[in-house]
Amino acid sequence: MSDALELRPTLITPDWPAPANVGAFVTTRETGPSQGEFAAFNPAEHVDDNPYHVALCRRQLHKMIGDDRPLLWLDQVHGARVQQEFSSQVPEADAAVATGRDYACVVLTADCLPVFFCDRAGERIGVAHAGWRGLAGGVLEATVAALGIPAEELMAWLGPAISNAQFEVGPEVRQAFVAVHPESLGAFEPSPYRLGHFMADLYKLARLRLERLGVAHISGGHFCTACESRFYSYRRDDGVTGRMASVIWLR
Repeated sequence: MSDALELRPTLITPDWPAPANVGAFVTTRETGPSQGEFAAFNPAEHVDDNPYHVALCRRQLHKMIGDDRPLLWLDQVHGARVQQEFSSQVPEADAAVATGRDYACVVLTADCLPVFFCDRAGERIGVAHAGWRGLAGGVLEATVAALGIPAEELMAWLGPAISNAQFEVGPEVRQAFVAVHPESLGAFEPSPYRLGHFMADLYKLARLRLERLGVAHISGGHFCTACESRFYSYRRDDGVTGRMASVIWLR
């Protein structure tokens, strides 16, 4: 196998005060075996990429974790279900949590927001796939509940997502949030492109919900997948693109 196919992925490591036994990273598209519009590190099987290249990317993820534990892959549907145990059948869920070292939790994104969780003691971890539908549907609230401890014992890190400068939505999206939590109004600004549309701030919407839950420490949230070429972006690339993997595990 050529060296090109064995290139280690370029990673982003969360900048948060997690215990040392919590491992976490987000992949980028900068180095890897994937080709064409999927270049260069796409671990997603559902986007019509070359299955051989996808398998190589997934094998590299195992190497980055450093042991033989499985990765818990999810069939993500923009919902709020949280997977709380390992399944080889690829469960339908948009978040996963773990309280042991049996598996690593993974979500895939390309504009949606990955939210990492861990507790102060380094005993519980999780990650959620939070696009606007998942946020509105309560995926963060469900993930915090599944972790099973008071929210003030948790910390969160907001990974790479589309920024408000690039995320135009219709009035129905704003209404979905404001109808439940009026303070969400501040996460929407009038669009300069289309009358009656809005620029939505996923990071602000997530912070509002995490703060309301009482999560003790929230960090991250300074990226834009649509602006930065190192990331895949579903909007920028007209839906034909790969996915970044957000991975978290207990060492």
